[in-house]
Amino acid sequence: MNSWLLLNVIDGLLFAAVAITVLYFFVFSITSLFSRHNQVSKAKTQRRFVILQSVSTILGQTYPQRLFDVVVISDHQSEMTNMHLAQYPITLLTPNFEKSSKSKSLQYAILNLPEFKIYDCVIVLDADNVVEPEFLAQVNDAYECAGTKAIQTHRMSKNRDTTAARLGSIFDEINNSIFRRGHISIGLSAAISGSGTVYDFTWFKNHIMNIRTATEDKELESILMRQHVFVDYFDHIHVYEEKTRRTHDFNSQRGRWVAAQLHTLLKNIRYLPSAVLHRQYDQIDKILQWMLIPRTILMGFILIMSLVLPFIYFSLAIKWWVAAALITFSYALATPDYVVDKNWDKDFMSAPFLILGGMFNIFRAGSIEAGHQMNFVKKSIKHIKLLR
Repeated sequence: MNSWLLLNVIDGLLFAAVAITVLYFFVFSITSLFSRHNQVSKAKTQRRFVILQSVSTILGQTYPQRLFDVVVISDHQSEMTNMHLAQYPITLLTPNFEKSSKSKSLQYAILNLPEFKIYDCVIVLDADNVVEPEFLAQVNDAYECAGTKAIQTHRMSKNRDTTAARLGSIFDEINNSIFRRGHISIGLSAAISGSGTVYDFTWFKNHIMNIRTATEDKELESILMRQHVFVDYFDHIHVYEEKTRRTHDFNSQRGRWVAAQLHTLLKNIRYLPSAVLHRQYDQIDKILQWMLIPRTILMGFILIMSLVLPFIYFSLAIKWWVAAALITFSYALATPDYVVDKNWDKDFMSAPFLILGGMFNIFRAGSIEAGHQMNFVKKSIKHIKLLR
């Protein structure tokens, strides 16, 4: 095979994968323009909630205080911090895990809830999350409107003081538009976030104990998918979170997320043939979503190929320019106006450097995850041979 043919094959295969991802983003950026929940009616029933992890603003709710409990899991915190937390009207739990993870904390909280307490829903919030006084009342209305076992609220950034924080905020809003609002507008499930998620209490209690990894949101999302539980999304219910300020932390975070996506895909890809056979479109979409090229790698590939190919073979670059234009247009549609501020031009110029730096962290995290999966396969084969 000569070098030009090899170049065309590699270029074609790479572009095919990129084109599928770009088309997916384009379609759902269009559907995100249509809102499914224009108006949420007042709920007829006031549900009882247990809120896990958060403490600060959740206590200042307009919702009746007798109808919600706050449980804070303080793992490896200082005695001074625990003394400060103990002053609040909350249930304070102080485990001392050898290796901490959010899933272990949630499991510990569920196991230590009083048996006489009866809850309808559990809300998962991170310790640094901030919510508005009407949050629980809005959640109660939305949960009744949805009529399902899981809903996702709108996570937003509460700080936009550095380039990394602003870009993180923009990327999160693009995710909200494409993977949540764009999905529910055509009847597909929204993606689960790491916090701001509301679950049916009994469902959550039965399944959180089976989580074995640190990516509990992806595992819970996988279970919801396999059980064909629709996940609704409500754009008007805001949960504010702290965005990472440093570029290094920003890139490392994306690397961990890609590793989690790869891990989730490898665990669930076997369900795709059955989903296609039984026309389970929500499940097909979710697995396809995990198969997409991660956004940082996608932009890195498009950027590199658009700049390099014109110097090698000009005509090969044209389709990459089209892909660049289409993905840029998709992101523009999915980006809300409030994040386009006076720093937009500076952040836009910094984005390529963050993307290229992020690609290194992502490939490193992906290779580590692939190594873990290979070790798991080898151990399984060895175990089978021993059984024989």
